[in-house]
Amino acid sequence: MASTARLRQAGVVGLALTVLFGVVMGMLWAWQRQLIYFPDTAPVRPAGEAIGDARDVTLRTSDGLELGAWFVPAQDGTAQGDPAMPMAVLVAPGNGGNRAGRAGLADELSRRGLAVLLMDYRGYGGNPGSPSEDGLTADALAAAAALDELGFPPQRTIYFGESLGTGVVAGLAKRRPPAGIVLRSPFPDLAAVGAHHYPLLPVRLLLRDRFPVLEDLSGSRVPTTVIYGGADSVVPTAQSARVADEVPNLFERLVVEGADHNDPVMFGGRVADATVRLARAVSGASGR
Repeated sequence: MASTARLRQAGVVGLALTVLFGVVMGMLWAWQRQLIYFPDTAPVRPAGEAIGDARDVTLRTSDGLELGAWFVPAQDGTAQGDPAMPMAVLVAPGNGGNRAGRAGLADELSRRGLAVLLMDYRGYGGNPGSPSEDGLTADALAAAAALDELGFPPQRTIYFGESLGTGVVAGLAKRRPPAGIVLRSPFPDLAAVGAHHYPLLPVRLLLRDRFPVLEDLSGSRVPTTVIYGGADSVVPTAQSARVADEVPNLFERLVVEGADHNDPVMFGGRVADATVRLARAVSGASGR
């Protein structure tokens, strides 16, 4: 009798734990995007107040959203090495903040002779909508289309992805190959980062937004620069190094020793210089 009672009690406890586990997994499934995207939703000031000759542009997505972005013209059309073949950089940011936080990088690139489109995703910087992998892909396609209208088709554009943005530009490059790609603090896929930060959770089973960087670039012939910090606490340095090891057409690997994910140096001159080196290398080829 006592044995039966103990078995029944164990069964009740087991059922309760199973239900609790299911509830936790269900909550993680439902709320996982709150663990991925950290938008600054506040509207940003006009572009010209943040960066010299910059101007506001509107990105129109395939699902009907109108998103704010900044276009920053090149300050010196000869700095990239081929004045007859001007180049632009499409900057796809990481998962936090908004475009105002990338103004310094845009200015660094502009001063080196590259035009820049600073996009903000849906839900960021006063934009409508909520972020998701499919949504960010649509936003990036709209940004590429806007650059095309401004005179910079993909063959005259560098896609620059920062952190989560590396997944965005990898997916964009699969659909619209550019002249070159810069991956700053990339990961093989988003699940790899999630598994690092949440080792006890079945991240690969739960994750809806995957951003498979290496998979999307597996057949790419686009010259690619990979930049990462040597002390990154967000995207492990080893994961970025793996991307550099496995990306099909590596142009340059730049390791910023001692730098963490969001240190100022990761938005500064060394990163801009590496982008210019890639632009110079591909500008002639893009014109053929």
